This record gives sequence, C-alpha cells and structure tokens, in this order.
Amino acid sequence: MVPFSFAGHDLCALRQNAVFWPARAALLVADLHFEKASWFARSGQMLPPYDSIATLTDLTALADETGAREIWCLGDSFHDTAGCDRLPDAAQVLLRALTTTRRWVWITGNHDPYIARPHNAGLHNERSDIGRGLDRCGGEVMNEALVDGLVLRHEADPAETRPELSGHFHPKLRLRVRGKLVSRRCFIATSTKIILPAFGSLTGGLDATHPEIVRATGGSAHALIAVEDRLLRFPLAA
Repeated sequence: MVPFSFAGHDLCALRQNAVFWPARAALLVADLHFEKASWFARSGQMLPPYDSIATLTDLTALADETGAREIWCLGDSFHDTAGCDRLPDAAQVLLRALTTTRRWVWITGNHDPYIARPHNAGLHNERSDIGRGLDRCGGEVMNEALVDGLVLRHEADPAETRPELSGHFHPKLRLRVRGKLVSRRCFIATSTKIILPAFGSLTGGLDATHPEIVRATGGSAHALIAVEDRLLRFPLAA
C-alpha cells in the first residue's frame, strides 16, 4: 500500500491493482468482468470457468486486508448485462458476503450499462437518491458519482476538469528489461485524472501509450506501478 496525494486527498495505490481511500475506508476497483469465460463459452470458445471465483476471492482478501467499509466498482463489473444471472452459486455466496457487509456501489460501464436502472440518470452526489441494486447481486447502482469532490466514472472524459477516477482501458506498461519484454498492469495518472488497471482475473490490456489513452488524458501522463514500498513512475510521451 503506497500513499500518494491526488487533488487534495490522501489515497493509496495497491499492488493488487486497486486504490484505497483511507479517509472513507473505501476500496476502488475497475473492470472486474465477472462471467467473461461463460460469455465466451456461449459462442463455443471454452475457457476455464473460474474467473469470477478467482476475482471475488482476490477482492475479498483485499477488502479484509484494508478493512474497507465501502467498495466502489468503476464499471464493466460484469462482462455483459446478463452476467449476474450466470454467476455460479459459489460466486454468489462470495459476492453476497461482500455486498451485505459493506457499502457496495456499481458504476455502470459499456459492458454492463443496464445491470440495473438508477432512479435518475447522470452524475449523482453520493448523498442523493440512487438506484438500489441487483436483486441477486446486491449493492447500489449509479451511472457516475461525485464523492467528496472526486468524480467516479467508467471511462475518462477528456473534457472533465474536476479530479476524476475511472477504468475502462485496462492499461498495461510494456518495458524491455535485460532484453526481455515485460508487461505489467499499471495506473495512468495526470494532475486531474487516474485511470485504474483492470482488477478482473480474465482481462487483457491496452498499452499505456495507446492513442485512446493519450486522448483521454490529454497526452501528458505517467504510468504508475505500485510495488511493496514505493510507486514507480514512468513518463509517457504524448
């Protein structure tokens, strides 16, 4: 857990590809992509059907380790809107244990825009009336949220001037080390934006210098990798 400052808030980057917000005891994760394997299986591409269990096991351990009282999922939590219905019983038990013991908020993403319909669309202050969540999966559902001055959404908005945390791009930093190409999930950060890496166990990644990430961040950013005791920073060329 590596502390850093962002927009006047003390946050922590976790090597498990998440952000912890100590003042709220809040854990922020992005792109869980539950039931991705079962989605591919429907079209005949068979993958080991354990991705949701693996992701939820890791998330449970991280929530316990940090003592999180809130968990904010920044979109694409399910690989498709029907993903919750396909969760196996063991995954349902793990998920319910999390959503019933902590405040759990689903931010909708492009893969799961209709997991449940909020009462009101758009940007919500976290104290306003919001959609109560999935009958079997629990939690609350928002399109976007404004929490203590930080915008939480799925995909970074290039026009957003307020401090913002998002996911969507599954950023990875690729480096050549001692002649070998090494790839690591990473955070992308500017003075006003943080893009989280994917937390899900079965997710690919987009190169940190990809034009879509450059467009989203305005072209002046750093890739951040949290290790045991420090945050490695790599400047990214526009």
